[in-house]
Amino acid sequence: MERRRCAACGQAFRPRSQVPQQCYCSEAACQRERRRLWQRAKRASDADYRENQARAQRAWAANHREYWREYRRRHQPYCERNREAAMQRQRDRRQAAASAAVTEFAKMDASTPEKAVRSGTYRLVPATAAEFAKMDACLVEITLISTR
Repeated sequence: MERRRCAACGQAFRPRSQVPQQCYCSEAACQRERRRLWQRAKRASDADYRENQARAQRAWAANHREYWREYRRRHQPYCERNREAAMQRQRDRRQAAASAAVTEFAKMDASTPEKAVRSGTYRLVPATAAEFAKMDACLVEITLISTR
């Protein structure tokens, strides 16, 4: 019977005959890694999935408002280390630098228009597939159809 190397732990395993493309062994840690990678790829490629995950995370946070306060209380050495080494500020700087390098603009109200858009009927057409700071942002070409 065929043996393969697990993509997570590197150990040899026998794939199940029902799963011809099996790349991970049945160890719990390897299965967690497989699901974690699948979820990351799914979030990157599927906007609906990403939105549903974000909604579920917000709902969970709303129902567990004391979670982080309790976590910090129970993990004081970790929190102290984080404060002393200014690790949060380093992470914030790294994230801000990465965001600045990727995005062209951050907020829709970052600058004020020179002229207000006239009232009327417009046609909105997606202009490009540019990258944005927010998931719900889009870039469109606006064409005036009628002023009435």
